[in-house]
Amino acid sequence: MNKTLEYYLSLPYTIELTPDEDGYWFAEIPLLRGCMTQGASREEVLTMIDEAKILWLETALGEGIEIAEPTPMKST
Repeated sequence: MNKTLEYYLSLPYTIELTPDEDGYWFAEIPLLRGCMTQGASREEVLTMIDEAKILWLETALGEGIEIAEPTPMKST
């Protein structure tokens, strides 16, 4: 089955945010190796990581790179 960009964008990828001493923020999506960015505020970095995710996924789909998917959380 060929999965589309829309399919991957609908998945709940975890975003890790890290504040810097200088007031900047770093964001990355660990499952998408190398998908990361930084911004001057939390809001800015969240917007930027969404853009980075789209570009990362478009590139991976175009290059035929395997794309990791988040595993569903088990309900208790």
